Amino acid sequence: MNPSALLLATFILSVAGLFAFIWSLRKGLFEQQSSGAGVIFAPEEIGRFDDPANGVSRLAARSAEQQAELNDRALADRATAVPAFVLFTFAVAWLLVASAAGLLSSIKLHAPDLLVSQAWLTFGRLRTIHLNLVAYGWAPMGLLGLVVWLLPRLLRTPLQFPRLIVTGALIWNAGLITGIVGLANGLSTGMEWLEIPWYIGTAFAIGGMMIGLPMVAMLRQRRVHHLYVSVWYMGAALFWFPILYIVANIPGLHFGVEQATMNWWYGHNVLGLFYTPLSIACIYYFLPKVIGRPVQSYNLSLLGFWTLAFFYGQVGAHHLIGGPIPEWLVTLSIVQSVMMLVPVLAFTTNIHLTLKGHFLTLKRSHTLRFIVFGAMMYTLASVQGSFEALRSFNSVTHFTHFTVAHAHIGMYGFVSMVLFGGMYFAVPRILDVNWPKPALISLHFWLVAAGFATYIVMLSIGGVLQGLALLDGATPFIESVKVTRPWLIGRSVGGALMTIGHIVFAVHFYLALRTAERQRQADALAVQATAEAPVTLEPASPTVIS
Repeated sequence: MNPSALLLATFILSVAGLFAFIWSLRKGLFEQQSSGAGVIFAPEEIGRFDDPANGVSRLAARSAEQQAELNDRALADRATAVPAFVLFTFAVAWLLVASAAGLLSSIKLHAPDLLVSQAWLTFGRLRTIHLNLVAYGWAPMGLLGLVVWLLPRLLRTPLQFPRLIVTGALIWNAGLITGIVGLANGLSTGMEWLEIPWYIGTAFAIGGMMIGLPMVAMLRQRRVHHLYVSVWYMGAALFWFPILYIVANIPGLHFGVEQATMNWWYGHNVLGLFYTPLSIACIYYFLPKVIGRPVQSYNLSLLGFWTLAFFYGQVGAHHLIGGPIPEWLVTLSIVQSVMMLVPVLAFTTNIHLTLKGHFLTLKRSHTLRFIVFGAMMYTLASVQGSFEALRSFNSVTHFTHFTVAHAHIGMYGFVSMVLFGGMYFAVPRILDVNWPKPALISLHFWLVAAGFATYIVMLSIGGVLQGLALLDGATPFIESVKVTRPWLIGRSVGGALMTIGHIVFAVHFYLALRTAERQRQADALAVQATAEAPVTLEPASPTVIS
């Protein structure tokens, strides 16, 4: 088949299928009211600020219907407490280790002689360890913890098979520990995002399926008349990840150029079809919940979901512009990358309209600051990514630190910030205690926001200067290295601020656990004292017999 005809047919099929679906599903794209948008609220919750990170108490029931809704939530929270706690604990632990590896890797770029006596402390191994700890430790453990906590609330049914989830988390993390030890000792496939060999990484697919299966079982027992859009995103992500990981790791199947193509097919899709939908699902729950207002256009949220599903699958090949792969495949990837502006603009418009009139809530809501910051970074990362896919833009930024900045806008500015906000909302409900020191939440936010801004500005400027130097044939290669050094020092400063913020977050998480444990012990002592208290019998009144 003619490659151009194949490219055109694929594009037309995607667009035709997308608009046929939209036409058959909904009419009135910007419809203001939709019953589906209100399913996350109990009666009388609309218009009410709710942020457990601020110590806001639970809503007192005013009607039988509202009491039933709140009872369902309390039951769901109790059922998810243990598995969500386990996943969050793993996430926080990996965040600290990943931060240390990332900061040390950053410093080594401008101080290459630092800690070189041990092979596992060299830049090549430390940077790989950092990436895998973020990609398979911090981010998925935290996001899956939020999924485990959110789905029972969204479906109004208790969590099914919680022990299976805990077992899946243990298998996943056993595979991660084994993989990290292997990377430290030089055992790597050499493919970015897939450095851990398949026979170790299989634990991710098995553990992920064990975590996802109870969610499937819950769908059959749901007690809601409508599946909220967050459930769509979560269900799709839990379905996509095992497929992506298994296909990418089939032994003996991918070789040479095909292997490189598959590598970036997986590398980009795990971002767009796993981390992104889970993070968007959290935004569509937490943002309306905090401000007490249903999402502005429910139909627009569904448009974002389906365009993400239709257009994201082939964007990874734009990382191979100039490589020995078919030109039509690169062009297809560029077209799909530009078409990603559709779901991004749908999401951005919807979030802005939902938040309109409530921007002052950002001053008092800890959760909302992180969530809105993450939503803004999703827009920035996606729009930037669409332009980076263009050949003219790519010729300057490819193989430079600009690409690293872009990756961190998506994975940190978007995913991690949403994850922080979600955990600040969920942990008080899981542990049934308030955050002990709310001031630490503000300190955490401003540290990571300032560090992140410094990190991105330094790498973006340094990356563009590096790219221009590389394009100048009269400039020696070493000059393209030297020009980045001051900007790399600035990157390390930003990374240090982010790491300090992560330590603050971890300490506060530990303090919350300590507070919950003390509360549990106090409750147990109170129950014991009540049980052991002597019973005083009142003397009986004399009986009059007539």
